[in-house]
Amino acid sequence: MKIITIFMLLFIFTSCVNGQQQPFQVTIKPFQISGLVGIQSFAIGHSDGKWLIIGGRLDGLHRRQPWASFDKAGQNDQLIVVDPVGLKKWSAPLSSLPIPMQEQLSSTNMEFQQDGPYLYVAGGYGYSNSEADHITYPYLTAIKVPEVIKSIIAGTSFASSFRQIKDQRLAVTGGYLNKIDGTYYLTGGQRFEGRYNPMNHPTFKQEYTNSIRKFNIHDNGSELNVTHVEELTDTVNLHRRDFNVIPQILPDGSQGLTAFSGVFQLNADLPYLNCVNIDSSGYKVNNDFAQYYNQYQCAHIPLYSAKANEMHNLFFGGIAQYSDSAGIRIQNNDVPFVKTITRVTRNSSGKMTENKLPIEMPTFLGAGAEFIPVENLPKYGNEVIKLDALPSGSTLLGYIYGGINSSIPNIFWINDGTQSVTSSTIFKVYIVKGM
Repeated sequence: MKIITIFMLLFIFTSCVNGQQQPFQVTIKPFQISGLVGIQSFAIGHSDGKWLIIGGRLDGLHRRQPWASFDKAGQNDQLIVVDPVGLKKWSAPLSSLPIPMQEQLSSTNMEFQQDGPYLYVAGGYGYSNSEADHITYPYLTAIKVPEVIKSIIAGTSFASSFRQIKDQRLAVTGGYLNKIDGTYYLTGGQRFEGRYNPMNHPTFKQEYTNSIRKFNIHDNGSELNVTHVEELTDTVNLHRRDFNVIPQILPDGSQGLTAFSGVFQLNADLPYLNCVNIDSSGYKVNNDFAQYYNQYQCAHIPLYSAKANEMHNLFFGGIAQYSDSAGIRIQNNDVPFVKTITRVTRNSSGKMTENKLPIEMPTFLGAGAEFIPVENLPKYGNEVIKLDALPSGSTLLGYIYGGINSSIPNIFWINDGTQSVTSSTIFKVYIVKGM
């Protein structure tokens, strides 16, 4: 695909959308690192300005043919270290780790959360040689990110920096792992066993969790244990996967989460439009808000202004039921790839609004991508960026990496593996205040 010249463009948000003053502007600038592969739906940790990339797929959108979809050849069996400032990358195979670790850490759509130096990775779906089938992995793996990065760069052993336990309640793929006040929340997702088949032939077993699973991780650097606290089940409103669950500062100043959109509705193969707000006391469905854009997992950025008591969430591309044409919202129930970039804002009274921004991703790009913040940003304990503490002018927030890059919006029905690829482009993301 002839996308190189497109990727070299610079896209700038204007400060006014539909005549309304916007709280900030954003600039996106793409660049490449020689030899860095494209990847999507991976787990990622960071330390000292470098990234550790784990698992994910090396190919684009999964194919419809069961024999070709989620094949072993497309699994990422390397640990990849990236230095986005020095423009360098290193890699090492997973083969020195025990087989259960190798298999889980080459899977796709794992849930992950970093706490200090440790990256915790749960679940994931992929082909298991041990089981001679595709499975969702029932493991939690703790990874000491700084040590693994140093070892991969030095070419030394990193096996001692990995620990793993088995827990069937963590056998989830396509959910989200977050923290609120020290407790881990595994929201949504599914357990998928067997080979994918879009015609629903009996080659698989699929079970949505329909839940928020709360647990505590006990880790002294040597022993790793999990204590399950509570499971909140809702077969209607928590029947979601492949979505964005984003840390929030709520209107009362407390920390929480919002589960945005996701798939699939109980009675239709369409995304949810509403969202679910989660805090330490439970959850509440917000049916007064509809998210039309960016409905699958994509790169996202949370920012909070304490002065205005406004929570902003930026979403970059991906897949959605709706797109925009000359200011008119267009519905497409095939749920195609989109270029849309949006901001969802929650005001001091809790009202949420979605604003489509006047620029787009350069191609149909973003599904399965991740945003990696720079490490010196002023942030709350749950990684929400302190918007008021950012200086006037332009500030680097971080980077968007990976994801599926599709040649056209709708490829699912014609997909033979050539209509999409994984993106190796990295985007610097800047915020511009006071201009």
